[in-house]
Amino acid sequence: MAYDQNNIFARILRGEIPAHKVYEDDATLAIMDVMPQAEGHTLVLPKKAAENIFDLDEATMTALMNAAQTVGAAVRTAFSADGIRLMQLNGSAAGQSVFHFHIHIIPCHEGRSLGRHASGMADDQVLAEHAERIRAALDKALA
Repeated sequence: MAYDQNNIFARILRGEIPAHKVYEDDATLAIMDVMPQAEGHTLVLPKKAAENIFDLDEATMTALMNAAQTVGAAVRTAFSADGIRLMQLNGSAAGQSVFHFHIHIIPCHEGRSLGRHASGMADDQVLAEHAERIRAALDKALA
């Protein structure tokens, strides 16, 4: 399958669709998941067009993992999470629904179940507030 230049993440990266951004560097962008499994569910995307893990070069993969670690720490702090789940799916058989590589960062709490992914859109104002909490934790950590 050829990379679809019009997938939602490619369009977000081009600025055609708004997103709640929490982190950006030369190689990556982190945004709030609009269909979160938990409060603070964040996605880390490469800026490079890549359908799945097999389309990424080593430098991009390194940048993605560094961003996931940085953003994951901020998500953990911002949402007082007991743990962080990193999830990444490759191919429709694995559950991938947007065919642009992305890493899910999902805060987890003892005794609290995760919601079902893609079960409904989150309120835009709530996503904006969650993004602000994560950016504040990032600012504090990177200061």
